[in-house]
Amino acid sequence: MKTWKKIVAAAGAAGLALSLAACGGNSAADTNKLIVGASPTPHAEILRYVADNLAKKQGIELEVKEYTDYVLPNEALNSGDLDANYYQTVPYFDEKTAKNNWHFDHGKGIHLEPVGIYSEKLKDIKDLKDGAKIGVITDETNQKRGLKLLADNGLIKLPKDENQHLVSVIAKSKEYNPRGFDLSEVEGPQLVRSLADLDIAVINGNFALDGGKKPSDALVLESPKDNPSLNILVWKKDSEKLEAIKKLDALLHSPEVKAFIEKKWPNKAVLPGF
Repeated sequence: MKTWKKIVAAAGAAGLALSLAACGGNSAADTNKLIVGASPTPHAEILRYVADNLAKKQGIELEVKEYTDYVLPNEALNSGDLDANYYQTVPYFDEKTAKNNWHFDHGKGIHLEPVGIYSEKLKDIKDLKDGAKIGVITDETNQKRGLKLLADNGLIKLPKDENQHLVSVIAKSKEYNPRGFDLSEVEGPQLVRSLADLDIAVINGNFALDGGKKPSDALVLESPKDNPSLNILVWKKDSEKLEAIKKLDALLHSPEVKAFIEKKWPNKAVLPGF
């Protein structure tokens, strides 16, 4: 009987030790280590500047994981593979979180990558001929942003009801597309490469940079004034690493990061939003 009690006590002690070890595994060292998903340019570059120059002073260990699309970073955040992500705009965040019922939160705007109209065939938007081929991004939220830029420059008109597939509606309508432009949907990373087959393309700043373009190459650039499309840091509302995430968000809004952005992109391909 005593032997059995000793075995039970030993088992209990072992269980307690494992429990304490598990708690220790979730220590401050773990809660201060952040894995953040980001687009390669400029988001990952900004994060790496923070990791190399600012994070350690705040007790944060930062690992940057790059993504080249607009879908996986939110899915990875939701599944727990990421602690936060930095690649999306506020309108995109609002649409995708509502659609997928994700319990995410975000900080204030960090930077803007101006959307531009680019071409390898034209030097002036006024030279665009009726029936020309125009490339727009497939992602619906950024697509609306690109279509607005086309509309702001008098090339198309936007339907009042935006709860529909706008490209299809505009392309088939003489009211919205009086000049008969051929609108083609292209994946973001492919837009620059597709310029050879298009007359113009509306390209998000990060994809333009990845493709070797700069704002001075654009025929037209989006204005940063009162622009809702600032990029944000996003995290899960119930994250156990919330304290470290908030520290990271503060660093992304620091004078040092603002100065880094202005120095890194003097051509204004990336603009501080704070």
